[in-house]
Amino acid sequence: MIFLSVKTVAISGHEECQATMTSAESSRRGGREAQRRRTRKAIVDAAVRLSAGGSTPSVDEIAAAADVSRRTIYMYFPALDQLLIDATAGALNEPPVAEALADPRLADDAAGRVDALIRTLLAHSPQSLPLGRRLIRLTVDPPASGDTAPPHAPRRTQRRVEWLEQACEPLRSTLSEESFARLISALTIVVGWEAQIALRDVRGLDPQAEQEAITWAARALVQAAINEG
Repeated sequence: MIFLSVKTVAISGHEECQATMTSAESSRRGGREAQRRRTRKAIVDAAVRLSAGGSTPSVDEIAAAADVSRRTIYMYFPALDQLLIDATAGALNEPPVAEALADPRLADDAAGRVDALIRTLLAHSPQSLPLGRRLIRLTVDPPASGDTAPPHAPRRTQRRVEWLEQACEPLRSTLSEESFARLISALTIVVGWEAQIALRDVRGLDPQAEQEAITWAARALVQAAINEG
């Protein structure tokens, strides 16, 4: 019996150690991902500022404004066109999205906030969707030979993810970290240019039917997460 007790304690300690290591590794990965997102955002923000006057900035100008190297820019944006399109789309969508998510009436309503995000993005789709189609063409193919982007790093700006996380913020305290992350990943599939393109090109939906389908799918995902929580 004493032998079994010692063995049990040893196993328990080993499992606790493994859990601690897993938690630490998860924390490090999260920190690296957050840093990549900040770097990418700094690059895009610099491109937006420099493009505001109507001129096309060079890679050197953007690198200087973002306080990064040319190499860092090419790690995230293999082509200048990709960066400039991304920056233009952000400048178009970010102000109205920020206003929609700041509505105090929706402060505690995750489903309502996601609905508001969808309505706002679709209201601006006549201008942003053509940019989205061009950006997808630039990012859908494998990276060019010699690309040094971090493995598994997102190849597009995480703007959509950040908006969805803001919209679902009321659920963060009621869902586990894993469940919250899964909800954001699922919503990423149904809220964005790819979903619009599929509904228009494959289903042939008009804008009203498109909005109804996207809103219905997003609500179903949010409700499923709430039910699980």
